[in-house]
Amino acid sequence: MKALVAYFSATGHTKKVAQMLAQTLQADLFEILPQQPYTSNDLNWQNPLSRSSVEMANPNSRPEIVHKIENMQAYHVVFLGFPIWWYVAPTIINTFLESYSFENTIIVPFATSGGSGMGKTNAILSSSAPKVKFLSGKVFQPNVTSQELSAWVKSLNL
Repeated sequence: MKALVAYFSATGHTKKVAQMLAQTLQADLFEILPQQPYTSNDLNWQNPLSRSSVEMANPNSRPEIVHKIENMQAYHVVFLGFPIWWYVAPTIINTFLESYSFENTIIVPFATSGGSGMGKTNAILSSSAPKVKFLSGKVFQPNVTSQELSAWVKSLNL
């Protein structure tokens, strides 16, 4: 099974989990970088005019991504990481999904969050990748251990 851990991280929490997961899986690692990096003002969820608030209020928002993976078809499983914003994945994750065909690919979402769960994340993401099999996602704290990640991956029966 050739696996990829692709992730978007706004503050570094998801990056930490993604790096540990890639090491645990011995998988390739890919950071989803926005064309326009997010500033702390952009991420101010209490300001309805902040960039993240405006993007999340518009389900058609698709922030541009800097790089693409040239050989996506080589991966059978993609672990897709992101912070939870407004109870779902940031819209940059939809941009990522819509950039590839993902034929015969399993996507396993994982997230970091200050307290909310995955919500309707899979249902929303599946509209951006209708041919993909999405497994149930899981939210992790930034201090998750490699043993916990390993046990989670094992429970997926991939």
